[in-house]
Amino acid sequence: PALRRLCHHLLAHYQKGTRPVRDWRTTTNVAIDLMVYAILSVDEKNQVLTTYIWYRQHWTDEFLKWDPAHFDNLTQISLPVESIWVPDIHINEFVDVGKSPHVPYVYVSHHGEVQNLKPIQVMTSCSLDIYNFPFDVQNCSLTFTSWLHHIRDINLSLWRQPELVKFDRSIFMNQGEWELLYVLSHFQEFSVKSSDSYAEMKFYVVIRRRPLFYTVSLLLPSIFLMVMDIVGFYLPPHSGERVSFKITLLLGYSVFLIIVSDTLPATAVGTPLIGIYFVVCMALLVISLTETILIVRLVHKQDLQPHVPEWVKHLLLERATILLCIRDRKKLGQSRTQSLDTSRQVVNNDSTAKVTPYVCEDPRECGAAGGMRSALAFAGRTEGSAALQEMLRETTAIRQLLEKREEFRDVAREWLQVGYVLDVLLFRVYLAAVLAYSITLGTLWSVWRDA
Repeated sequence: PALRRLCHHLLAHYQKGTRPVRDWRTTTNVAIDLMVYAILSVDEKNQVLTTYIWYRQHWTDEFLKWDPAHFDNLTQISLPVESIWVPDIHINEFVDVGKSPHVPYVYVSHHGEVQNLKPIQVMTSCSLDIYNFPFDVQNCSLTFTSWLHHIRDINLSLWRQPELVKFDRSIFMNQGEWELLYVLSHFQEFSVKSSDSYAEMKFYVVIRRRPLFYTVSLLLPSIFLMVMDIVGFYLPPHSGERVSFKITLLLGYSVFLIIVSDTLPATAVGTPLIGIYFVVCMALLVISLTETILIVRLVHKQDLQPHVPEWVKHLLLERATILLCIRDRKKLGQSRTQSLDTSRQVVNNDSTAKVTPYVCEDPRECGAAGGMRSALAFAGRTEGSAALQEMLRETTAIRQLLEKREEFRDVAREWLQVGYVLDVLLFRVYLAAVLAYSITLGTLWSVWRDA
């Protein structure tokens, strides 16, 4: 048969140990091509990229030529790869041997062109930058070069045009976490310490992460918890429920960070921006809780405290209320103060009525009462004076107690007004900080994703 005769003709006196050229000055030109089939894994911690590629190379073997007319017009034949010379082209970034299927044959044409096509699982080292996670774009290189032969023996070239290689996604499986943007190719000569130069063909595989999963599982829960923290400011500060609500939110966010800690990429080089985002959100929750504790301490002054200083009244109750547009609270405080003064006058009048002796209007009644009082005074002067003094002392003590209680309420009411105004002020400052932080992060991530 023609195939057996041709195979015997080509391999009978073939020497695979030497480069297949008749003149040793002739350079063997190897054209290579690469197509990305799948992105298998990206290990940020170990800085390793695992891809599955279809690799093709062809070169001219001057000892594998024949005349098709002598072999039944046969122009192409497959030969065992172990029986012929194959260039020693490897990938410089190899860190481990992948599970690549073994292809035992190559195609040879009657002009001596040898085509070696094989799929390769490539595990290569790559400098992975995860600062923009989950909107990161990675650029990993695959450098093909001859391990032994310098450029005068083996030269490399690109099989196809660079534009065709760049946007070729015909075989790419794009259902995973990563999507292929493009593949850049670049040829260069490489030399070590002024020795012989080696030919290198670099392929830059540019991939981008799909952020939908991380947006749903990481960013949205954090945003929801921050929104609930902002809504918690609308709870009345004097009720005492705001502190427990803020502590519950802080505890829930801590549990959330423990759960998502395994999802975040871990490297020894740097921290992703989303990790900084979580830390800042935790710090904002702590600041919010601290502000709440301060306000609750102001509005719950039960002991006798000094009155609000005048400069605090001037800044918070006068200037701040105008700037923050909360005049209704100031009017409420004024009405409470007026009601306090009215109640105080009523108490004073009642106390005065209790200690003031009876005054008669009719002279006859005054005379009768005077005679009776003089008789009673004469009869029980000793016992009556002691009881009257005791009653006056008790009445004076009750009056002092009521005045002291009203003073307590007055001081507490002043601090309550200061607490309300300070709460609104700190809430708006906190809200402005959260909005500025959110807008900055959103803008940065949008710019990085579009780029």
